[in-house]
Amino acid sequence: MSVVVDLAEIADRLREFDRGYLLTAKDGLVKAVSVRASAEDGTLLVPAPGRGSLRNVGVNPAVTLLFPPTESRGMTLLVDGTAVAEGDDVRVTPTGAVLHKAVA
Repeated sequence: MSVVVDLAEIADRLREFDRGYLLTAKDGLVKAVSVRASAEDGTLLVPAPGRGSLRNVGVNPAVTLLFPPTESRGMTLLVDGTAVAEGDDVRVTPTGAVLHKAVA
């Protein structure tokens, strides 16, 4: 089951989650790194995800942020977006988001 999240509500929804994962891709391989993200002016700031993620964003700016549920039967927040490197950080402009509950 998935529920579409309005882009204007991502900042509020993000407060319901703790750490997440930044998923980047290069040469057909996906890299996942544990991150914290904060909402700023309609974008999500991911501080210092690492050099590999920064390189991947430079080659392929399409990313996904995945925030697992904080409760065993909770929902996962998935945010797709376009990323740019800003120094050691990554800034993601969301293009879509859903809350997803795994089918038992």
